[in-house]
Amino acid sequence: MAEIKLKGNTIHTSGELPKVGSTAPDFRLTDGKLADHSLKDFAGKKKILNIVPSLDTATCSLSAKKFNEAISKFQNAVVLVISADLPFAQKRVCEAEKYTNIITLSMLRSRDFAKAYGVLIQDGPLEGLCARAVVVLDENNKVLYTEQVPEITQEPDYVKALAAL
Repeated sequence: MAEIKLKGNTIHTSGELPKVGSTAPDFRLTDGKLADHSLKDFAGKKKILNIVPSLDTATCSLSAKKFNEAISKFQNAVVLVISADLPFAQKRVCEAEKYTNIITLSMLRSRDFAKAYGVLIQDGPLEGLCARAVVVLDENNKVLYTEQVPEITQEPDYVKALAAL
């Protein structure tokens, strides 16, 4: 269980992020067309998993924006923005903000992803949502980099995440 902060108040997650060097857990997440996806759908690509509480908040949207801009400089890489938001809300935010280089995925059908990645918030006002984290995977789903953002209202370290690609 990780201990993080929400506006200075301690909250807890369901576990720890996958270890660097390990194989990332597979997942089943839902896109804006209500189609399910797993890691197999992104086989052969490097992946940044930008895990956020809600894409419909300022910091989460800002992280999506920054990764949306940065990922175009990389070949054979994708950014997956993962949250508990409904796919319809994710799509609305992406259309409004013109995020075209990221893929949004929802935990609509299950919280298994958040449990497997250790980011499910266990207590406090955001219980049931994901903590803010970044996990970078290589083409074979080996974990290259992880960051559990210690204060949920802060942005992740984009430079380190992108350098891991």
